[in-house]
Amino acid sequence: MSEETPGREHRPPEAVGSDEAEPECSEPETGGGGAEPEPSGPQPTTHIIGRASAVALWGLTGKIVSIEAGVSAGLPGIDIVGLPDASVSESRKRLRAALAYLGRPVATQHLTINLTPGTVPKIGTGFDLGIAVAVLRALSLITNDDTGDVVHCGEIGLDGRIRPVTGVLPSLHTALQAGFDRFVVPVGNADEAALIGRARILPVASLAEVVNAYGGSMAVPALPAVLEMDRPVPVAPELHDLAEVQGQAEGRFGLEVAAAGGHNLLMRGTPGAGKTLLAQCLPGILPPLDDDEAVEVATVRSLRGELDGSDGLDHRPPFEAPHHRSTASALIGGRRPGTVGVLSRAHRGVLFMDEAPEFSRDVLEALRQPMESRRVHIHRAWGSMVLPASFQLIMAANPCPCGVGMAGAGADCRCTPLDKRRYRNRLSGPLLDRVDLQLELFPVSPADIRLGGDQETSATVAARVLEARNRQAERFADCDWRLNADAPGTWLREHFALTPAALTDLDRALDTGRITMRGYDRVLRVATTLADLVGKPGPDPDTMRMALALRTQES
Repeated sequence: MSEETPGREHRPPEAVGSDEAEPECSEPETGGGGAEPEPSGPQPTTHIIGRASAVALWGLTGKIVSIEAGVSAGLPGIDIVGLPDASVSESRKRLRAALAYLGRPVATQHLTINLTPGTVPKIGTGFDLGIAVAVLRALSLITNDDTGDVVHCGEIGLDGRIRPVTGVLPSLHTALQAGFDRFVVPVGNADEAALIGRARILPVASLAEVVNAYGGSMAVPALPAVLEMDRPVPVAPELHDLAEVQGQAEGRFGLEVAAAGGHNLLMRGTPGAGKTLLAQCLPGILPPLDDDEAVEVATVRSLRGELDGSDGLDHRPPFEAPHHRSTASALIGGRRPGTVGVLSRAHRGVLFMDEAPEFSRDVLEALRQPMESRRVHIHRAWGSMVLPASFQLIMAANPCPCGVGMAGAGADCRCTPLDKRRYRNRLSGPLLDRVDLQLELFPVSPADIRLGGDQETSATVAARVLEARNRQAERFADCDWRLNADAPGTWLREHFALTPAALTDLDRALDTGRITMRGYDRVLRVATTLADLVGKPGPDPDTMRMALALRTQES
């Protein structure tokens, strides 16, 4: 879209009326001596109700908001009703200044803007463009009467330029589900909006362009389009190839099983054993996201303002590694509406918690509900919302506070048995019961270093993981889940027609208290993944025993 229109002369900005002593959501403007001011702005010949549509986001979901604007008798000013927050109420100032700059002042009209439904809070500057379109229609500056069938999203600058905003992708997704297919968005959000192919997008750089697109006539000022906004700088995760891992055959195998079935994993070992390095190799062996999953991840990034969109959809699984001093609020999010926490940023990817016992108790216990429901339920004073949080949890921990207290490698350990017990108990039983694989990693030996060149690469392991995932996709084609880690135990037992002989070891572990009923189903899920990796039709006694050992070998 061109940034200026040839042959049109730029009109200088005109003066804007005083804002002194204005109420919270209105702008009265009175002339001197109590006399009514002479009409100087556009006067509609008939009473027209201007309409436009927008989306009120509440997390990643939203509701369609119908915007109505009308001109009525009364003191000059603009009233906005319908539960606007401060940023929405301030849009009247931005709009009035922008129209004055473009040569169409509205200093003498009394405008009422209604945002319906009135019970839904409206938050953010993204309502500016929809409010402007409704007002311009009410003032007959635009002639099209179908503006209510178009969803608008964008912030207006004082010079009439349309600035990019956050949350465009979830807004478009909500509107498409509601039956809308036409959208007007800022040029700076055009690449982001184009990620949804079903939408008919009109990118605009100036409010004057909007007026002209709707049948009006307004000179487009020769100003550069606003393409950038203040975005959080995403931190690129440090990722590695499995070929860099020295030794740790059991850890590599456990990581492959976790990747193949989407299982949660805990690795305990001395410092330097390779726990962090193994975790940083996991994204390299995970299959790429499909288009629907990539759109979900992009939607979360759009809400945070991180999404660029110029390179298309990113199919790489996210990898989040919060610091152990992170708070529960930082992980869950929701300090204010639209705030996304670490758990949601890891949606469809990996959440790595290094030095897991060092995280606060509140943070660790906050993981339990999202690990089961795959969602984060946030309840705050401002309201409630639900965010997606389908992540794969990888935790790393030392065996004791000093880090060296481990069988065969703990000669220099200074921790008492009570110290070790307290340290390990920081990871509660209910949390560990939701972790499918629990491995002990021993220190790397000189022989492991000398044989390091023979290690498999991530590409080789990723091929086996992809084959196992394809088997799961075929098995769960008619189900609501796609990974073994999410399959109900009852479904697996019925599908594979498991005999009592195949479940003997698992039944014994349940009877003796080594595992709970939740653990019983999780061992069955791991056994199914082990069968998928080797191409077996289903779990057998050998895979059952191996899955049980991978879960209960911690000391």
